[in-house]
Amino acid sequence: MIPGSPTARHLETAGWQQALQACVRTPEELLAALGLDAANLLSGAHEAGARFALKVPRSYLARMRRGDPHDPLLRQVLPLGAELVETPGYVADPVGDLHVVAGPGLLHKYSGRALLVTTGACAVHCRYCFRREFPYAEHTAGRQAFAPALDAIRADASIAEVLLSGGDPLTLNDRRLGDLLRDLADIPHVRRVRVHTRLPVVLPERIDAGFLRAWNAAPRLQRVMVIHANHANELHDAPDVQQALAALRADGATLLNQSVLLRGVNDSVETLAGLSDALFAAGVLPYYLHALDPVRGAAHFDVSETEARALVAELAARLPGYLVPRLVREIPGARSKTMLPPASR
Repeated sequence: MIPGSPTARHLETAGWQQALQACVRTPEELLAALGLDAANLLSGAHEAGARFALKVPRSYLARMRRGDPHDPLLRQVLPLGAELVETPGYVADPVGDLHVVAGPGLLHKYSGRALLVTTGACAVHCRYCFRREFPYAEHTAGRQAFAPALDAIRADASIAEVLLSGGDPLTLNDRRLGDLLRDLADIPHVRRVRVHTRLPVVLPERIDAGFLRAWNAAPRLQRVMVIHANHANELHDAPDVQQALAALRADGATLLNQSVLLRGVNDSVETLAGLSDALFAAGVLPYYLHALDPVRGAAHFDVSETEARALVAELAARLPGYLVPRLVREIPGARSKTMLPPASR
């Protein structure tokens, strides 16, 4: 990165912690900012928000269409009365996280990989979040130290890759993140670190100079960042997002994207194709398209497996293979994510 360039100046002055504190936290404020009639949209919002709080960064809010109650970004974050409907099969722990706890904040689900639940904090509360009821107070690596989880990783030579998740690991401050990466690099059999994060998309201010210094604290490790965008509008007309992704690419990170297939957000071929194009233009490779995890409160987002497979088949007919994300479902107890093949054409 060139010192004094617009990207460098942005990264030095972003103030991500202030931006995080300034998030919108009430349905009234969110709807008023978009010029929407609260009377028609607040039914059930407060009760749903009491179960799982609303939280939206202002930079993400700025990308929503004013006056459009069906805006695909708004739909991802606005609490709705539909979340209060009890739906058979939709549960608190839809992917079986609590059955694979291997230590404080450590989940060991798949061979060769372990997942570290670094924090329960996020920059945005996505209404379809599969960990919206996860008991973070009992199952995170701890605010003060990651030592017990690191000891468990150190004792298992089969672990070559550590995933940092949460919550969102990028809500950790630079010192804690850098220390954690250095500690992982000191474990000889750990070769890769993979960070799953929404922040470069919803709070791009986080990718500042301090973060990049922390991200470079362990140069021995191969670094993969899996961002999470569900719609091209999360990337379009967002120069701060583009700057953040460009800085990560310039810093040597491999950038992948995972999406969730969501009713009313991205359940059309045109929307999915537009997302893949926007991601690749930003230097991010489409990776996974997840079938919705059946978490309690999210049934209204569901897209049937039959429809999902047909969408991906059509997507494959329109785009080169490297732009077609793999359609997957997480099945508790399975040894890997379950690939859902496209429908026959």
